[in-house]
Amino acid sequence: MSKPLVEIQHLKKYFPVRKGLLQSVVGHVKAVDDVSFTINEGETLGLVGESGCGKTTVGRTLLRLYEPTEGRILFDGQDVTKLWGAPLRALRRDMQIVFQDPFSSLNPRMTIKSIVEEGLIIHGVGNSQERRKRVEEVLTRVGLDTSYINRYPHEFSGGQRQRISIARALMLNPRFIVLDEPISALDVSIQSQIINLLNDLKQEFKLTYLFISHDLSVVEYISDRVAVMYLGEIVETASSEQLYKNPLHPYTKALLASVPSIDPNNKRPRVMLEGDVPSPINPPSGCRFHPRCPLAMDICRQQAPRALNLDGHLVRCHAVEQELADKGTTGR
Repeated sequence: MSKPLVEIQHLKKYFPVRKGLLQSVVGHVKAVDDVSFTINEGETLGLVGESGCGKTTVGRTLLRLYEPTEGRILFDGQDVTKLWGAPLRALRRDMQIVFQDPFSSLNPRMTIKSIVEEGLIIHGVGNSQERRKRVEEVLTRVGLDTSYINRYPHEFSGGQRQRISIARALMLNPRFIVLDEPISALDVSIQSQIINLLNDLKQEFKLTYLFISHDLSVVEYISDRVAVMYLGEIVETASSEQLYKNPLHPYTKALLASVPSIDPNNKRPRVMLEGDVPSPINPPSGCRFHPRCPLAMDICRQQAPRALNLDGHLVRCHAVEQELADKGTTGR
């Protein structure tokens, strides 16, 4: 069994809300609120949820692009939150990111060679000739011609730009990559090419992924396990096969019911969610999903649900717990 490479323990990230002439703090946006999960070595963990639920903030905080408010981030047993300066810079060789928008994540004033080799220069890897050779090797591996090396980002299509972003992430031979909605800004015809490329690179370079997306069909295809996030909290985690065959949380069921299917025998019952997503500045008491949940009970409004472990299938839901109690079983 693979060992955990990334461990997130009770992670919180709050952004201050400031008002007035003196910019006094009047509240906090609780973007990530007590999130815990692990990613095993060689695994792809899919992180899904509606826009604004905190998915991207989790990925960026994990890499210390945002400083965590509370919690621990362990990478191969080392606490990332306690590293600064040279030790943190050295660790970042093993932890990279591919951003969502390939149009804004590449510097328009730099050539492709300069963009892709920048990490090597920062970390003092190789001389000019060695770096150029490495750039050409990686560009070829992601499906780009080496003759493009002196061109600028505006000369490429969206799919080509995302390949450049992937090449940049691979340059330092990382062990772990955060993929922050890497295909959502691309044409549908290009998305499958990028997904297949990411799968091939994972096998070839023995990579571990955190794949952040709102496209549930893509997450099912690429992920080994899936974590479902709602309003700053993870409400369900399971293997990809288990989650898609037997979702337990009402929010997960609603998300999966919204995925179109061409198989008339594989249609899920519609789950209608009422109202809008509450504000992360002032989230609801108890279960955060209760204002929109069709199964909400009084306890849901008063008490946050505990995490139930059903043979590795983790879920936070009072309705599920009540159903298990009625059957005479309980989750650990």
